[in-house]
Amino acid sequence: MATPVDGVVRLAAASRVLVLSLSLLARLLFRPYDTSATLHPPCLSSSPSAPSSSPSTNLSAAISSLAVWDGVHFARPAECGYEYEQSFAFLPLLPASIALLARSLFAPLVPVLGYRAVLVLSGYVLNNVAFVAAAAYFYRLSMLILKDRKAAYRASVLFCFNPASVFYSSLYSESLYALFSLGGLFYLFSGANTVAVIMLALSGSARSNGALNAGYFCFQALLQAYDAAVQKKRPLLAVWALVAAALRSIFILLPFFAFQAYGYLNICVHGSYEELRPWCKAKVPLLYGFIQSHYWGVGFLRYFQVKQLPNFLLASPVLSLAVYSIIHYTKMLHQLFRTTSIHRQIITALEERSVESCKGSDDTTVLRSEHSTGFTNKAHGNSKVKQRKSVATGTASAMFHDTMLANKEIQDEGSILLLPFVLHLAFMTSTAFFVMHVQVSTRFLSASPPIYWAAAHILASPNCSSKRWGYLICVYFIAYILLGSLLFSNFYPFT
Repeated sequence: MATPVDGVVRLAAASRVLVLSLSLLARLLFRPYDTSATLHPPCLSSSPSAPSSSPSTNLSAAISSLAVWDGVHFARPAECGYEYEQSFAFLPLLPASIALLARSLFAPLVPVLGYRAVLVLSGYVLNNVAFVAAAAYFYRLSMLILKDRKAAYRASVLFCFNPASVFYSSLYSESLYALFSLGGLFYLFSGANTVAVIMLALSGSARSNGALNAGYFCFQALLQAYDAAVQKKRPLLAVWALVAAALRSIFILLPFFAFQAYGYLNICVHGSYEELRPWCKAKVPLLYGFIQSHYWGVGFLRYFQVKQLPNFLLASPVLSLAVYSIIHYTKMLHQLFRTTSIHRQIITALEERSVESCKGSDDTTVLRSEHSTGFTNKAHGNSKVKQRKSVATGTASAMFHDTMLANKEIQDEGSILLLPFVLHLAFMTSTAFFVMHVQVSTRFLSASPPIYWAAAHILASPNCSSKRWGYLICVYFIAYILLGSLLFSNFYPFT
């Protein structure tokens, strides 16, 4: 029996086939603006363990040329390691992953296509598979937070066809970041803290903003500390909750700062520069911040120039949708806190999390979820297993039902669990608008769930005004998929 997750997985896979087909068609019909991606200078220092490349062929050159824009900078460290100072802006999870795939699963293709082409091919396969898995986690997370199957499915459809789709199907780190951030949040709100910490730490080794995900554990700790100190009158338990959250947060931050330390050792300690680089002399020698400022001009209000107006226009749809999402859920939370005490909200959130942990503990369902349940029942038909599962599920369902009945008004309006998502999106949106190259906002915000939740809310609204906005949202998503497939794949500026 098919489950909603199965439907989302099939839809996500279909969306990747569509985007890849459009991108390949664009490459066949139009000439790339910049053909420098085909240039392949040798590595500065040849590694004895690196696979030897075969003579270049038309097929290998065509595959290698699919690494465009930042894809070139991800493929280079995978092949040659981190050779240049600016290459440390590209975090190691994607380069390491595609290098591992190219030397294992796709190793038989190296003599045929050459190592660089196999690296690019590995990246495309990895990212498209990762996106499908990320979409499944997005749906499960949406179900946990929204508690509305239809709303979760609508939001998942929007995520599958999001405006930054072309980046999720190319040699960029968006897919891996979405997989580990959305997966980590799903496990966090399911009660599987250990799995959540590992996945969120991996998100921080894919993209720098993954370090912000530590804030979700801080939010969880505040709820637990409040419950322990106020409800249970156990201050030591509250202190332990805060200490545990601090340790988990440090673990999530560790990959990013470990990579900065690696850059410091390579450039400042063992580097070949004649003069010590300026960031090496700083009290806190943060390589990533220096690269962003020195090489790309990233900084507060530094992008506020008349000549950048087209880029602000390019980013305006996603920024507008993000601002609407923040306002919509802020109003919802404000109304919620007016009608229900914060104390009641915290207790309710912790009770629901306890129920989800109970539901996820049977047969390690936290790792296999709905799909494996259906598969087991269908394939084996074991009545004893069914009976055990029905008893466990029935008990959890009864607890969940009682909680829902006791807090029906709360569930109709929302949950305090929306708060960390709103705060996270607000920080990301402000950073994208005031600090970053604003056109990057389309993909920078593309893994933020509230954007799709709010858009799904607009699409489901019956009033005429919302229908018009819903129509514009659909046009925006479709137009950016088409534009991205055409422009980005041919090395034209997109976002």
